[in-house]
Amino acid sequence: MSLSEVKSSADSRMAKSVESLRIGLAKIRTGRASAGILDHVSVEYYGSPVPVNQVANVTVVDARTLNVQVWEKNMAAPVEKAIRESDLGLNPISMGESIRVPMPALTEDRRRDLTKVVRSEGEDAKVAVRNLRREANDALKKLVKDKEISEDDERRMQDEVQKLTDKYVGEIDKIVTQKEAEIMTV
Repeated sequence: MSLSEVKSSADSRMAKSVESLRIGLAKIRTGRASAGILDHVSVEYYGSPVPVNQVANVTVVDARTLNVQVWEKNMAAPVEKAIRESDLGLNPISMGESIRVPMPALTEDRRRDLTKVVRSEGEDAKVAVRNLRREANDALKKLVKDKEISEDDERRMQDEVQKLTDKYVGEIDKIVTQKEAEIMTV
Protein backbone atom coordinates (compact mmCIF):
# COMPACT_ATOMS: atom_id res chain seq x y z
CA MET A 1 0.00 0.00 0.00
CA SER A 2 1.41 3.40 -0.95
CA LEU A 3 1.13 6.75 0.82
CA SER A 4 -1.55 8.03 -1.53
CA GLU A 5 -3.56 4.81 -1.12
CA VAL A 6 -3.47 5.16 2.69
CA LYS A 7 -4.68 8.75 2.47
CA SER A 8 -7.38 8.14 -0.16
CA SER A 9 -8.64 5.07 1.71
CA ALA A 10 -8.87 7.04 4.97
CA ASP A 11 -10.56 9.94 3.17
CA SER A 12 -13.22 7.81 1.48
CA ARG A 13 -13.95 5.78 4.62
CA MET A 14 -14.26 8.94 6.73
CA ALA A 15 -16.63 10.40 4.14
CA LYS A 16 -18.73 7.22 4.37
CA SER A 17 -18.91 7.63 8.17
CA VAL A 18 -20.21 11.18 7.74
CA GLU A 19 -22.74 10.04 5.13
CA SER A 20 -23.87 7.26 7.45
CA LEU A 21 -24.46 9.89 10.15
CA ARG A 22 -26.54 11.97 7.71
CA ILE A 23 -28.68 8.95 6.86
CA GLY A 24 -29.08 8.06 10.54
CA LEU A 25 -30.12 11.58 11.47
CA ALA A 26 -32.62 11.78 8.61
CA LYS A 27 -34.62 9.09 10.39
CA ILE A 28 -34.98 11.21 13.52
CA ARG A 29 -38.33 12.93 13.50
CA THR A 30 -38.42 16.70 13.90
CA GLY A 31 -42.17 17.21 14.10
CA ARG A 32 -42.17 18.58 10.57
CA ALA A 33 -43.39 16.38 7.73
CA SER A 34 -40.64 15.03 5.48
CA ALA A 35 -41.05 12.42 2.74
CA GLY A 36 -37.69 10.87 3.72
CA ILE A 37 -38.96 9.88 7.16
CA LEU A 38 -40.58 6.73 5.74
CA ASP A 39 -37.49 5.66 3.76
CA HIS A 40 -36.44 3.04 6.30
CA VAL A 41 -39.95 1.63 6.87
CA SER A 42 -40.23 -1.75 5.12
CA VAL A 43 -43.41 -3.41 3.89
CA GLU A 44 -43.93 -7.01 2.79
CA TYR A 45 -44.34 -7.02 -1.01
CA TYR A 46 -44.84 -10.42 -2.67
CA GLY A 47 -42.79 -12.17 -0.01
CA SER A 48 -39.88 -9.76 0.30
CA PRO A 49 -39.47 -6.64 2.43
CA VAL A 50 -39.13 -3.41 0.44
CA PRO A 51 -39.08 0.26 1.49
CA VAL A 52 -42.44 2.04 1.42
CA ASN A 53 -41.18 4.45 -1.25
CA GLN A 54 -40.85 1.50 -3.66
CA VAL A 55 -44.54 0.58 -3.47
CA ALA A 56 -46.04 4.05 -3.07
CA ASN A 57 -45.58 7.77 -3.68
CA VAL A 58 -44.80 9.65 -0.47
CA THR A 59 -45.60 13.36 -0.66
CA VAL A 60 -45.74 16.22 1.82
CA VAL A 61 -49.24 17.72 1.97
CA ASP A 62 -48.45 20.44 4.51
CA ALA A 63 -46.01 21.04 7.38
CA ARG A 64 -47.61 18.33 9.53
CA THR A 65 -49.05 15.79 7.06
CA LEU A 66 -47.72 13.18 4.65
CA ASN A 67 -49.75 11.50 1.93
CA VAL A 68 -48.83 7.95 0.88
CA GLN A 69 -50.39 7.01 -2.47
CA VAL A 70 -50.00 3.24 -3.04
CA TRP A 71 -49.58 1.99 -6.59
CA GLU A 72 -51.57 -1.21 -6.04
CA LYS A 73 -54.90 -1.20 -4.17
CA ASN A 74 -54.08 -4.37 -2.24
CA MET A 75 -50.92 -2.75 -0.78
CA ALA A 76 -52.78 -0.02 1.18
CA ALA A 77 -53.42 -2.15 4.28
CA PRO A 78 -49.88 -3.61 4.52
CA VAL A 79 -48.32 -0.14 4.04
CA GLU A 80 -50.58 1.35 6.71
CA LYS A 81 -49.68 -1.50 9.08
CA ALA A 82 -45.95 -1.11 8.40
CA ILE A 83 -46.07 2.63 9.15
CA ARG A 84 -48.09 2.07 12.33
CA GLU A 85 -45.71 -0.66 13.58
CA SER A 86 -42.54 1.29 12.78
CA ASP A 87 -40.57 2.92 15.59
CA LEU A 88 -41.63 6.39 14.41
CA GLY A 89 -44.73 6.64 16.60
CA LEU A 90 -47.00 7.59 13.68
CA ASN A 91 -50.72 6.81 13.35
CA PRO A 92 -51.67 6.57 9.63
CA ILE A 93 -55.26 7.01 8.46
CA SER A 94 -56.38 4.92 5.47
CA MET A 95 -58.49 6.65 2.82
CA GLY A 96 -58.91 3.97 0.15
CA GLU A 97 -55.81 3.94 -2.05
CA SER A 98 -54.13 6.77 -0.19
CA ILE A 99 -52.96 6.96 3.40
CA ARG A 100 -52.70 10.22 5.35
CA VAL A 101 -49.96 10.31 7.98
CA PRO A 102 -50.34 13.22 10.44
CA MET A 103 -47.15 14.19 12.26
CA PRO A 104 -47.81 14.66 15.97
CA ALA A 105 -46.26 17.74 17.55
CA LEU A 106 -43.21 17.03 19.70
CA THR A 107 -43.24 17.94 23.38
CA GLU A 108 -40.36 19.93 24.87
CA ASP A 109 -39.12 16.86 26.78
CA ARG A 110 -39.21 14.73 23.65
CA ARG A 111 -37.26 17.41 21.77
CA ARG A 112 -34.56 17.38 24.47
CA ASP A 113 -34.41 13.58 24.34
CA LEU A 114 -34.03 13.70 20.56
CA THR A 115 -31.16 16.22 20.81
CA LYS A 116 -29.41 13.80 23.18
CA VAL A 117 -29.87 11.04 20.61
CA VAL A 118 -28.47 13.34 17.89
CA ARG A 119 -25.41 14.18 20.02
CA SER A 120 -24.86 10.49 20.73
CA GLU A 121 -25.04 9.65 17.01
CA GLY A 122 -22.58 12.47 16.32
CA GLU A 123 -20.18 11.19 18.97
CA ASP A 124 -20.38 7.68 17.50
CA ALA A 125 -19.51 9.10 14.06
CA LYS A 126 -16.53 10.99 15.55
CA VAL A 127 -15.30 7.78 17.20
CA ALA A 128 -15.57 5.99 13.84
CA VAL A 129 -13.54 8.76 12.14
CA ARG A 130 -10.89 8.62 14.88
CA ASN A 131 -10.68 4.84 14.55
CA LEU A 132 -10.07 5.28 10.82
CA ARG A 133 -7.31 7.78 11.64
CA ARG A 134 -5.70 5.20 13.94
CA GLU A 135 -5.93 2.53 11.23
CA ALA A 136 -4.30 4.87 8.70
CA ASN A 137 -1.51 5.71 11.15
CA ASP A 138 -0.96 2.00 11.84
CA ALA A 139 -0.68 1.38 8.09
CA LEU A 140 1.92 4.17 7.88
CA LYS A 141 3.91 2.66 10.75
CA LYS A 142 3.87 -0.68 8.96
CA LEU A 143 5.20 0.98 5.79
CA VAL A 144 8.06 2.50 7.83
CA LYS A 145 8.75 -0.84 9.51
CA ASP A 146 8.89 -2.55 6.11
CA LYS A 147 11.21 0.27 4.98
CA GLU A 148 8.90 1.29 2.13
CA ILE A 149 8.78 4.92 3.28
CA SER A 150 10.97 7.16 5.42
CA GLU A 151 10.04 8.41 8.89
CA ASP A 152 9.79 11.95 7.49
CA ASP A 153 7.22 10.77 4.94
CA GLU A 154 5.34 9.02 7.74
CA ARG A 155 5.23 12.24 9.82
CA ARG A 156 4.03 14.27 6.83
CA MET A 157 1.31 11.74 6.06
CA GLN A 158 0.25 11.56 9.71
CA ASP A 159 -0.20 15.34 9.61
CA GLU A 160 -2.32 15.02 6.46
CA VAL A 161 -4.41 12.22 8.00
CA GLN A 162 -4.89 14.44 11.08
CA LYS A 163 -6.06 17.30 8.83
CA LEU A 164 -8.57 14.92 7.21
CA THR A 165 -9.75 13.83 10.65
CA ASP A 166 -10.19 17.45 11.77
CA LYS A 167 -12.11 18.25 8.58
CA TYR A 168 -14.56 15.37 9.03
CA VAL A 169 -14.98 15.94 12.78
CA GLY A 170 -15.81 19.58 11.99
CA GLU A 171 -18.33 18.45 9.39
CA ILE A 172 -19.93 16.07 11.92
CA ASP A 173 -20.18 18.92 14.47
CA LYS A 174 -21.87 21.12 11.86
CA ILE A 175 -24.39 18.39 10.93
CA VAL A 176 -25.22 17.71 14.60
CA THR A 177 -25.67 21.44 15.32
CA GLN A 178 -28.02 21.84 12.32
CA LYS A 179 -30.10 18.81 13.34
CA GLU A 180 -30.36 20.02 16.96
CA ALA A 181 -31.54 23.45 15.75
CA GLU A 182 -34.07 21.74 13.45
CA ILE A 183 -35.41 19.62 16.33
CA MET A 184 -35.67 22.49 18.80
CA THR A 185 -37.53 24.72 16.31
CA VAL A 186 -41.21 24.64 17.19
